[in-house]
Amino acid sequence: MISLPDTIVDDADGAPWLGARRAVAAARLAQVDPPDDSAEVWRYSPVRRLDLGRFGVVEARRGEPEQLDPGEAAARIELRNGQITGIGLRAGTAGLEVLAGRDHDAAAVTLPDGDEFVALLAETVAGDPVHVRVAPGAVIDGPIVIDHQIDRPELLTATVTAVTVGADAEVTIVERRRSHDDDGVVVPLLDIEVGDAARVQHIDAQLLGAQLWQLGQQRARVGAQATLAMHQAALGGDYARMRVDCQLVGRGATGNLSAVSFGSGQQTLDFRTFQDHVGADTTSDLLFKGVVDDAARSIYSGLIRVRPDARGTSAFQTNRNIKLADTAWAESVPNLEIENNDVRCSHASTVGPIDPDQRFYLESRGVPPAEADQLILAGFFDEVLARFPVKAVAAEVGDLLARRLDRVSTS
Repeated sequence: MISLPDTIVDDADGAPWLGARRAVAAARLAQVDPPDDSAEVWRYSPVRRLDLGRFGVVEARRGEPEQLDPGEAAARIELRNGQITGIGLRAGTAGLEVLAGRDHDAAAVTLPDGDEFVALLAETVAGDPVHVRVAPGAVIDGPIVIDHQIDRPELLTATVTAVTVGADAEVTIVERRRSHDDDGVVVPLLDIEVGDAARVQHIDAQLLGAQLWQLGQQRARVGAQATLAMHQAALGGDYARMRVDCQLVGRGATGNLSAVSFGSGQQTLDFRTFQDHVGADTTSDLLFKGVVDDAARSIYSGLIRVRPDARGTSAFQTNRNIKLADTAWAESVPNLEIENNDVRCSHASTVGPIDPDQRFYLESRGVPPAEADQLILAGFFDEVLARFPVKAVAAEVGDLLARRLDRVSTS
């Protein structure tokens, strides 16, 4: 049984609505069943080992966040241990608001249903919600960058980020999470509302320390003729989980999901995805690629759901995994649930070693074995990294992957 933290975040600076919101979430959290690996959605996870009661939480921030220079970004937000420490918007950026939750008296996101343990946990212990609003018709030049840093051990930290994008607007958002290498738990919650005909890109770069646990959840609703692309990079953490729910509500909505992951040592990287087709003529495409080495574990479980009114759906789901060691382990479980006959749906998954034919091809042309493996794995990841809309982030992730691949070749 997972024990809960004894306290919720103190509302130090007097935002009564936020304190009340946390109290409601805490009351509901105490009533729901905690995660259990006997449930399909938590299958294969080590969640039974988690004891939230032994972690502390930080006090809410006091005073105003620092004014940051956004640089080349449209906006920059910095959070430390779950609390907003700085916000900066580029001058002259029309149609964009970035708000700390306590600074406005409306709830940033809707409280989830009672069975959503992770979301309720995030609502209970998070500091200020971050709310990004893009006005209808606004095209935001440059990304909105949200940097999360954990620098204290044995903390339970959570963040709530809400993104509301108006009709026919366009925006790109980049979130990075970094930490120390000590014990701790992070719970990131993201809600994205994409208005009709809007275009939204989101990158999530999980670069946590080796002992951190992550219990993450991302939820999105996509309107008519709108497009949402969500990109993931998972390199850190001891047990790092991210659940992604992409609901295509309006007619002609598109939702594309992609991810790269690399697990080594004793890591477990866990992705659960839900491509939920509600409206007619909707499209989704998922491509997740992962590598596991040493005794690392990878878990992927995905569901394409086509609802009764979602005629004309096109949905695709692909998960590829490469094992670099016999002691590594990868589980891939794609699923379809189709309630309409007028659809095109497919799923594919593979788990195996580096392709020996590819290796032979390179070695036959004089490439040394270790270098051949590096080239094959770099190409394996490049198909996903090429989809990242911010090339600097793709390069950063690519460099980190290259360092891991270099360690593989010299071990």
